Amino acid sequence: MKKLNILHTESSCGWGGQEIRTLTESEGMIARGHQVTIACPSNSNIYTAAKERGINTVALPINKKRPAALMAMYRFLAENQFDVVNTHSSTDSWLVSLSLAWNKSRPGIVRTRHLSTAVHNKKTTQWLYRKGNDFIVTTGEKLRQTLHSDNGVALDKMQSIPTGIDENRFVRPDDKQQVRQALSLPTDKTIIGILATIRSWKGHEYLVEAVASLKRQDNHILIVGDGPFRPTLEAKIDELGIRDQVTLVGNQDDVVPWLQAMDLFCLPSYGNEGVPQGIMQAMLCGLPIISTDVGSILEVLHHEKNGYCVETKDSVSLAKAIETLLDNPALREEFGAYSYQHASANCTMTKMVDEMEAIFQRVSK
Repeated sequence: MKKLNILHTESSCGWGGQEIRTLTESEGMIARGHQVTIACPSNSNIYTAAKERGINTVALPINKKRPAALMAMYRFLAENQFDVVNTHSSTDSWLVSLSLAWNKSRPGIVRTRHLSTAVHNKKTTQWLYRKGNDFIVTTGEKLRQTLHSDNGVALDKMQSIPTGIDENRFVRPDDKQQVRQALSLPTDKTIIGILATIRSWKGHEYLVEAVASLKRQDNHILIVGDGPFRPTLEAKIDELGIRDQVTLVGNQDDVVPWLQAMDLFCLPSYGNEGVPQGIMQAMLCGLPIISTDVGSILEVLHHEKNGYCVETKDSVSLAKAIETLLDNPALREEFGAYSYQHASANCTMTKMVDEMEAIFQRVSK
């Protein structure tokens, strides 16, 4: 198999599952002997994180669609030879596709579409998705089908590859109580957890509303992650009077023990999802899942098999699902076992890297 020189581009300066996937995938490719470079703005979170992980990183001013950004991308691609370029956000996808549009010996271009937000159907956007790349990867099958039905992208030009989770790190704990003691978490409560960037559409406020409405003292909410919506969320927690029932720990370099401390996992998202990494990580840790029919979530959440699908923006239905699992430890165990089995077969890092590597080999020039 040919060893490839791979470039990832990322114009986003934010932090979330998209950036984490790019880093995870890069590390997987490097482990297989490929060369990997990440080009991104110097003030982006992924720039700092990639540097810390020892991934070759190049600072480019590509966070906005402007002539200077296009020129920077054009020059960089002209001065460096890659076998394949994998773009991740709208801006860098445009910059790469335009920079290479008239280059007959250009590298292969793969676009990864991470989110379920609608794609505009303008002629320029049609060109970007249909002609501006060689292949499109979506993080869920529903996203792939939507790009076909709504935007006319050929199905044989796309493949759904869910984000892979490191199956050697995300495992069921040997002793949940010991994990909780090490993290200074309650050992006498059922822990309801969420792992996600704190953005409005992740639905944190519906989770705290649901738990508050139950008026029970036998549970505790664990919130892992940080983000722009945190001040609003904390104000909501105080308004509901449940501050002593909630632990917020912010971003964590190692989220595994925090997941292992949970009894059930909730993600009440109402927009912008592919297949959330937090759900798949929780599944590998053997947790039952409560979430919504957003993006491709139902490709991993199977209602009444490994958890419950509830309505979006509905704390009442969420509370009902939570209470059912609070009252049924055996059902939590049954759902958790299904979660682990499904994730182990379908959501591993090894599987993701295998499938991405095959695509890169196919489109490389």
